[in-house]
Amino acid sequence: MTREPQKINSLETLLQTDNIFLFIPNIIGYVRIFLSIASFYFMPTHPIITVLCYLTSELLDALDGHAARALGQSTKFGAMFDMLIDRCSTMCLCFVLAMFYPSWALFFQLWAAIDVASHWLHLHAATVKGSESHKKIDLSGNPVLRLYYTSR
Repeated sequence: MTREPQKINSLETLLQTDNIFLFIPNIIGYVRIFLSIASFYFMPTHPIITVLCYLTSELLDALDGHAARALGQSTKFGAMFDMLIDRCSTMCLCFVLAMFYPSWALFFQLWAAIDVASHWLHLHAATVKGSESHKKIDLSGNPVLRLYYTSR
């Protein structure tokens, strides 16, 4: 009796996988990484391609969280992966902008540092408090964080 090999490329198989690295939201994250790298590669010479790649990556950022909730594929890895992609793409953008506008380099360096530090501190505080997710915050707290983490 021979068994047919499973089709691993079908959407149904991906939706049923236990391998979190193949969850749809994480696959969206891999596409975001590729688009971010492409945008930085083309930035010095092809502004239209750059904008299309970067904006598509940012639009997919909005989509991955919705996909995770809709497909029941929300994981701590996915949340950390998404935040890491966000922080890296923001830092790379700051670095490229600092190269293009040297007189603004300090501003872009501070922007990158504040972005990373504030997200790390927020994540650390959520972890220390035993929060299920860094996006679940006390709604009576900081109004800026409330707006940022509840606008889905």
